[in-house]
Amino acid sequence: MVVDKEYCMSSFLLYRRVLDRNKEFKRGCIPNSIPESWNKIGINSSLELEEHLKKSVKEATNDGKAALALSGGIDSAILAKFMPKGSIAYTFRCTAGDMPTTDETERAAAYAKECGLEHRIIEITWDDMKRYAPILMKHKNSPLHSIEVQIYMAGLRAKEDGIERIIYGETADVNYGGLSNILSKDWTVGEFVERYAYLKPWVALKNPKVDFSGILPYIMDNGLVDVPNYLAKFDIIESVNSYVNACQTAKIGFVAPFADTYLNKTLDLDRIRKGENKYMIREIFERLYKDFKVPDKIPMPRATDQWLRNWKGPTREEFIPNCAKNMTGDQKWLLWSLETFLNIMEI
Repeated sequence: MVVDKEYCMSSFLLYRRVLDRNKEFKRGCIPNSIPESWNKIGINSSLELEEHLKKSVKEATNDGKAALALSGGIDSAILAKFMPKGSIAYTFRCTAGDMPTTDETERAAAYAKECGLEHRIIEITWDDMKRYAPILMKHKNSPLHSIEVQIYMAGLRAKEDGIERIIYGETADVNYGGLSNILSKDWTVGEFVERYAYLKPWVALKNPKVDFSGILPYIMDNGLVDVPNYLAKFDIIESVNSYVNACQTAKIGFVAPFADTYLNKTLDLDRIRKGENKYMIREIFERLYKDFKVPDKIPMPRATDQWLRNWKGPTREEFIPNCAKNMTGDQKWLLWSLETFLNIMEI
């Protein structure tokens, strides 16, 4: 292992993970990460996918000790249809005082009622983020994605309720064309980095070390980026790793039926660009919820804009002064998370 704090900081800001598994923030501080690949089932149609999801949920719920993380979107709503009646469904709600935040609880409650599930809401505040983030960072040996605290809190709540595992709809978007903005056009490498980098290290760090090797395998002969494969094979690692870390830290089982699959054919970008994103999953939803309209896509709720609206940015010497000015809440979170991690780990 090679100690390279500057590299690790830059990689986290760019990819939300340390890409080079031979690099560490300090001696013995090796970021935890899931394997690069795992066994998956190739899917050719919405009927095949529906059958797999139904089977996966049945296996996870056989002993009556599984709950569902239920959002207002269609991925977890589909899984809700396969849950045994009376199962618990948790929905996250981030709060920030009197400021409005994304609230999926009403629509999730409608799904829960339709499926005969017991709906419970988990409130997340900024105090919760500050309280639990250090615990998760120490387990991960890394800064965090902003969703990890709420997943961890769901795990704690589930254990109190006698639950041993939680089922999530994670990876449906990266596997089946749900990220319509990034799939909306063909991207050159420069355009892709400019658009898709979570936070460009050179705008925040005094000594950035930028590694674009994560993107290089997905550059096609015509110079464009193969975005569908980048999402389904590369970006998925960071996404799933966030859930795994939070669930492991809470000592709760993690089940992600979509993550055990891959699309065994070329993604139809024309359909997505005409407004039919995640078309295969839409087909399942429309079969199962004939009286429901497909809702607009929103990310897992996290009130980073509200929580960090008055945060002035990092003050450690590694960061460019006032670099957080004009950044989004999610970008500020990456800076806050990175600086907090460096402080608590004494790096």
